[in-house]
Amino acid sequence: MFEFEIHQSEGSARRSSFHTPHGVIEMPAFAPVGTQANVKTLEPRDLHEAGAQLILSNTYHLYLRPGHELIQRLGGLHAFMGWDGPILTDSGGFQVFSLAHQRKLDPDGATFRSHLDGSAHRFTPERVMEIEQALGPDIAMVLDECPPPLERKYNEEALVRTHAWAVRCKQAHWREDQALFGIVQGGDL
Repeated sequence: MFEFEIHQSEGSARRSSFHTPHGVIEMPAFAPVGTQANVKTLEPRDLHEAGAQLILSNTYHLYLRPGHELIQRLGGLHAFMGWDGPILTDSGGFQVFSLAHQRKLDPDGATFRSHLDGSAHRFTPERVMEIEQALGPDIAMVLDECPPPLERKYNEEALVRTHAWAVRCKQAHWREDQALFGIVQGGDL
């Protein structure tokens, strides 16, 4: 169902193809962002005409509204968006960690307040996998911590935490029609 190919090319540049259940992504690729399950001002036909091969949507935003359960009942993100190509959902980690003044972090996950209404929510690796699997993208990202780039000690702690969360995400991920990707945000030191 998933296959990754590296193509020969001249020089040091590489081309590759990633085969997903909803089509092939020729890389390098530009992935338009459809944060809340749509790319602003563009219809799916416009995206196809522009050569888009992959749409990126956001777990945090879709979880808060309209909700992953509703999207699942309506047939998943592909049906909800009217997009027949590959979709990637990020874990929402960046959004949770960008709410530093509205979140509390612990080794098990993150508790945060919605930027919409201030309601309290909890993301653990298992919860994020539950949400992403309900959304049904071709590619799901593990929950990661997005640390401030200039704090080495914090970056080291975040790397350890992100790795532990990635292991838990892998254990909680069961969909065979969905690839699970890891992520490391990195620092600047």
